Amino acid sequence: MNNVFLYITAVLIWGSTWLAIEFQLGVVEPEVSIVYRYLASASILFLWSKIKGLPLVFNRKSHQWFALMGLLMFCLNYILAYRAQIHITSALSAIAFSSMLWMNIINSRVFFGVRVGPRIYVGALLGIVGIIVLFGPQVAEISLSDSVFFGSILAVIGALMASFGNMASQAAQNSKLPVVQSNAWSMLYGGLFTAVIALSQGHEFTFDPSAAYVLSLAYLTIFGSVIAFGAYLTLLGRIGAHRAGYAAVMFPVVALVLSILFEDLVLDTTLITGFVLVLAGNLLVLTTGKRD
Repeated sequence: MNNVFLYITAVLIWGSTWLAIEFQLGVVEPEVSIVYRYLASASILFLWSKIKGLPLVFNRKSHQWFALMGLLMFCLNYILAYRAQIHITSALSAIAFSSMLWMNIINSRVFFGVRVGPRIYVGALLGIVGIIVLFGPQVAEISLSDSVFFGSILAVIGALMASFGNMASQAAQNSKLPVVQSNAWSMLYGGLFTAVIALSQGHEFTFDPSAAYVLSLAYLTIFGSVIAFGAYLTLLGRIGAHRAGYAAVMFPVVALVLSILFEDLVLDTTLITGFVLVLAGNLLVLTTGKRD
C-alpha cells in the first residue's frame, strides 16, 4: 500500500471516531470501555497473525517496546481523551489533540535528531490556524469554567502521551519490529494496563447491551484501532512522526465534513477558509522538499 492510501485511510477513519466515542460515554466507565476495545483489537490481530503465519514470539527488549507503546498509545492516551470529552466538546478536543503535530515535530528532534525544513513549520502553523478558524465559532460559545479548563488540560496531556507513543513506535520500527505484531502485543498490554487502572479506581466491568454502544464499540475496535492504527503507524515508519502527525489536524476536518453531509451543518466563509488553510498546510507537510 502506498503512503497516500495509508494516510487517507487513517484520516477518514479517525475523523469519524469522534462521534463514535460519544456513544461510549454514559453507562460504562471510560476505562472499562477502553479495556473492551483494546483486548478485542489485540485478539483480532493475534488471530490474523496466526492465520497469516506471522511470528508472535519476541525477546524481552521487544516486549519492553510493546509495553511502552501500550502504556502511552493504548492506555494513558485514551483514558485522558475519553475523560476529556466528558468535560469539553469535540471542538475543543479536536483543537487540543491537533497540538500533537507540534509535539511530534519537537519530539522527533529531541529523540531522533530529525531536522525539519521551513515548509514543515509553515505547514504545521497553517494547519493549526485552520483548525482554530474552523472551530472558533463553536469555542466562542463555551464558557471557560473550571470543568472546561480541566477537560482541555486532560486533552492536551492525552495528545502528549500519543506523541510519546509515536516516538516509541518510531524507535520500535527502527529496530525492525513488524507493525502488525507490534500492534497486537501493544494493544494487549494497553488493555491490561487500563484494566489495572480501572480496578484500582473501583470501576465495575459492566456492559451496555444497547445497539448504540455495541455498534460504536465494534467500529472503534475494528476500524478505529485495528485498521487505522495499522495504517498510521506503517506510515509513521515510512515518512516519520513529524509528517505523519499532520493526520491529527485532518481528523477534525473530516468530522466537520461529515457534519455538513449528515447533520445539516451550513458551509460558510469561515468553514471554507479553515478548510483551505488546513489543506494548504497538508500539502506543505506531506510533500517532499529539499530540506525536509
